[in-house]
Amino acid sequence: MRNIKLIMEYDGTRYNGWQRLGNTENTIQHKVENVLSRMTGENIEAIASGRTDAGVHAYHQVVNFKTNTTMTVEEIRDYCNQYLPHDIVVKKAEEVEDRFHARYHATSKKYLYRIWNGKIPTAFHRKYTHYILHDLDLDAMRKAAAYLVGEHDFRAFSSVKSKKKSTVRTLYSIDIHKEGSQLDMMFHGNGFLYNMVRIIVGTLIEVGEGKMRPEDIPEIMAGKVRAHAGVTAPAQGLFLYEVYYD
Repeated sequence: MRNIKLIMEYDGTRYNGWQRLGNTENTIQHKVENVLSRMTGENIEAIASGRTDAGVHAYHQVVNFKTNTTMTVEEIRDYCNQYLPHDIVVKKAEEVEDRFHARYHATSKKYLYRIWNGKIPTAFHRKYTHYILHDLDLDAMRKAAAYLVGEHDFRAFSSVKSKKKSTVRTLYSIDIHKEGSQLDMMFHGNGFLYNMVRIIVGTLIEVGEGKMRPEDIPEIMAGKVRAHAGVTAPAQGLFLYEVYYD
């Protein structure tokens, strides 16, 4: 049996996230598995590097699946792009060793969050940015972000319900860059909890608005209470940007 790795990108606007759900077929995993199963004549399970939530996009999602098909990887890629919805694209297909697992073997990920920050909103980027009219204090946001870099317990910055699951993660970097009205925040870490990036973004926005101080961040982390952090930023600004493997 062959193990095929796909590099995919998708616009998550109209989907209920990556993960297959029992009450709807409107997930990216369902669309991908449906096409792969039809292509191979087999019951295909597509394993992703991680689940993206409803409305979240991906520049670089990694997926693997097992199959007995004799199709070339180029034929697999082209078949997928012919029959998948046009907002889901396979950029590359390759055969990998049998033990490769898109989720378990990922060593780190990057997420990008985009904000349109200016007096005039954008008609064309509204599905892919969170619009904020007023100016933000970027220096304060960067100072607050610096407290989050490193290994910490991010329970206060997640929507994780289980008390048994570890909420310790390592953020290697948070880069905040603005050019014109486009404000980008890039997060690189060894793993991310449910809603972690969006809650951190919401918190940094509140710092930028003067509703919180950068010095509040360590206290929020130590308290481990979700309600003490900022609001969850909207989904449409979030992109899975890169996935890294050894």
